[in-house]
Amino acid sequence: MSHKKLNLEDILADKTTEEDILEVPLSDKIFKSFLLFTILAVVFVFFRFAALGVVKHDFYSRRAVLNMSDTKVEHAPRGIIVDRFGKPLLKNKPSFNAYLAPDALPKDLERRRETFSNISGILGVTEADFFEKLSKKNWAASPKVLLAQNISHDVLVALSSANISGVEIESAFKRAHESSPAFSHVLGYTGLVEEEDLEENSDFSLDDDIGRTGLEAYYDSYLRGINGEEVYLKFASGNRKEKVRSEPPREGALVETFIDKDLQEYFYGRLETALRSLGRSSGVGIAMNPQNGELLALISIPGFEPSNISAYLAGRDKPLFNRAVSGLYNPGSTIKPLHALAALSEGIISPDQNIFSAGYIEIPNPYNPENPSRFLDWKPHGWVDLYSAIARSSNVYFYEIGGGFGSQRGLGIEKLKNWWGKFGLSEKTGIDIVSEKSGFLPDPSWKEKTTGIPWRLGDTYNVSIGQGDLLVTPLELLNYINAIASGGKFFKPRIAKNIKNSAGEVIFENAPQAIGDISEDVGGWMKEVQRAMRDAVSQSYGTANLLSDLPVSAAGKTGSAQVENNAKTNAFFVGYAPYDNPQISILVLVENAREGSLNAVPVARDVLMWYYKNRLK
Repeated sequence: MSHKKLNLEDILADKTTEEDILEVPLSDKIFKSFLLFTILAVVFVFFRFAALGVVKHDFYSRRAVLNMSDTKVEHAPRGIIVDRFGKPLLKNKPSFNAYLAPDALPKDLERRRETFSNISGILGVTEADFFEKLSKKNWAASPKVLLAQNISHDVLVALSSANISGVEIESAFKRAHESSPAFSHVLGYTGLVEEEDLEENSDFSLDDDIGRTGLEAYYDSYLRGINGEEVYLKFASGNRKEKVRSEPPREGALVETFIDKDLQEYFYGRLETALRSLGRSSGVGIAMNPQNGELLALISIPGFEPSNISAYLAGRDKPLFNRAVSGLYNPGSTIKPLHALAALSEGIISPDQNIFSAGYIEIPNPYNPENPSRFLDWKPHGWVDLYSAIARSSNVYFYEIGGGFGSQRGLGIEKLKNWWGKFGLSEKTGIDIVSEKSGFLPDPSWKEKTTGIPWRLGDTYNVSIGQGDLLVTPLELLNYINAIASGGKFFKPRIAKNIKNSAGEVIFENAPQAIGDISEDVGGWMKEVQRAMRDAVSQSYGTANLLSDLPVSAAGKTGSAQVENNAKTNAFFVGYAPYDNPQISILVLVENAREGSLNAVPVARDVLMWYYKNRLK
């Protein structure tokens, strides 16, 4: 082999070329891109480890334990809920659940099919439904599948005597409501934990019950006990090896409420009877202590049976919808005491100043001068001052102090909205129950943005009598009346009084909390409006005069709100008693009433009479 002879010049030439190559600088972008990529990779790995090791540590550690162990769960009973006198509103009853543990199924295919057939026959389900349940099961979340809850005694005996491999029976508890559906919307209902729930809270156990609505949902973390369990290590074959842990179940906490069980049942029955006599099916009843926000009764009709929720999912009257806290309604004339206070406080009118109601007022129509716009009163009232305007519920009076007419100044929409806000009509009250909504307060900018039409005087007239686009919840409406009853202060409505653990120790106390006080805004005018609401009951011409024969003095205001293009009328009554020292405030709503507010007043009268005889006398 010949070798090329290298000389010094060639070596030096190569060295010069090599040095030139080494000295070529790299672009800064390459270093910056590499550095950024490295940082992002490190951050991603860090957060991934944090998610797995910290945020979802409990979840994945429990899944790991399930893969190497066999756990027998002893379900903890949920806490009991009682009324203000300690009377149970619901109880727990023992029950049994049937589960399928695939690891214990026969290995032989034919025997396994025979097992499936036996299970389907005993539980009364088709094999198709049975296999669908199995196919949808996420086995990573739990090594067994719930076949049936609250199985009957006959099914329990059949499953036990059949001794089917792979089927396990576990003791559990089911909720037994004392007076459903009267308490259905207050208490709510429970449902099985789903996979989404497990991702949000690793303390949940699949196939456990958690609160879905009402107090069951709001105080679920207190009511839900801690399940007991016996944990056995298992061989790879699936057979149990030895017990490694045993924990007894711990019952959930006791929730003591301000609800008056007897009042709630009477109120519900009386309102339901009134609705039935009218051929109607929807209404609301609320009773509170205006001095501190205690909820004495909270009723939404129709109610439901909490143990059979699926039967109500497609109900025509939305029985699962809590109208008391989630329904939005035109308040009708029940808003007039608020507007009277606003007008007095703003110097728009004095209590004894008279306005004439001929049964309507007319304002020019800019598009058709020969056809003025007419706004009706529900009847001619003649000359009315503040007291008789509220007692008689004169629309013309409130058109004029709300929007102005002729020489009479009006509040105008901006001041009206400001005063609605002072009484909390645009915010949730904060009641301790889920799904509460807040009212809607219209204004010119909203209307123009939404419809492209400017706000007109007629719009102000409509909201001045509680019509138009003004919407409030029944709970907001009664809480504003509470402000009048108490002299200016209104409180967060409270259902729960306190919560106690199994040792009887108070672990949560729901203390009174004022959420508004308009006493300084209205000064001494509050007494004038209180007197006017008293006249609505005591005077012969008052729209709530039916209450005048009560053995306790009461004040109130009726209201009728026309909805669905005047095709329907919702009837309201709001009021309180005793007049001098209010202990109870009340709201009655009858949806789609036949005779307006007249339908709500008799219910209110009977409820107040019951309360006087049983609680005040």
